[in-house]
Amino acid sequence: MSLPPRAVVVHRATELTELVARHGTRQQAGFFLTSRGRDLAELDARHQHQQSALAAVSAAIPLDWRRAVAERNDLDRFVFGPEDLVIAVGQDGLVANVAKYLDGQPVIGVNPEPARNPGVLVPHSPAAVAGLLRERRVEERTMVAASTDDGQLLLALNEVYVGHRTHQSARYRLTTSDGFEERQSSSGILVGTGTGCTGWCRSAWQERRSTLRLPGASEPTLCWFVREAWPSPVTGTDCTEGLVTGQAGLTITAESELVVFGDGIESDTLTVGWGQSVSIGVAAIRLRLAQAA
Repeated sequence: MSLPPRAVVVHRATELTELVARHGTRQQAGFFLTSRGRDLAELDARHQHQQSALAAVSAAIPLDWRRAVAERNDLDRFVFGPEDLVIAVGQDGLVANVAKYLDGQPVIGVNPEPARNPGVLVPHSPAAVAGLLRERRVEERTMVAASTDDGQLLLALNEVYVGHRTHQSARYRLTTSDGFEERQSSSGILVGTGTGCTGWCRSAWQERRSTLRLPGASEPTLCWFVREAWPSPVTGTDCTEGLVTGQAGLTITAESELVVFGDGIESDTLTVGWGQSVSIGVAAIRLRLAQAA
């Protein structure tokens, strides 16, 4: 007999919870906030919004379903099953955090404070969850994959960064999908999806007044930008932006120690040593974001 579906509720600790854990007591946390011109009541209200949202989501899960709860910091140790349906309660970044650990499981993005922080990846109110568990359509969003020549793999929903650990000058050899090759020294390379084109990649795109067409969220295309490429007798700046489509990709061969991380999470990195290479392209896995039918 097949198992009933499992609803996995993903959330992150609130700022209030983190402050109390850091300072020991609620009173000490309040004193710390007051000394910096903030009010404990603000954090308390946001904490209550999240707790109310989590309670509403829990109540919406059918009684005959299995259920589990995962905190964001535990995602790298949590085992998702193929029959899971993920409910991410938080802000847009939480969906990006969980997407890299999934393999086709649908995600319902729930915003505990829609009036204060409207979201793109978390468009639903807690009250909408019951209906989405019964009936929904799925919007597929492109992800980016970075794989090293020794078999390491990293996935991201927004973008991956390749560069020096401290964002200083990184030296490497860049090879594009059409075979162009250039040695470069830069502050690193960003390779982003259409979803990521609203964030870090868009900042790079705007700063250089690029005419590159940015891809859509569901389009199987990536954009890439080299940050602050430095011209010298041995390094060039002729190839600093472009698109990656289909099975094609970028190859970066390290000439100094590099790190690769996704979606801004520098604690989860791949390390690429001198002479190693990392290939970056469209991931085979896509985020399946649940929408109202």
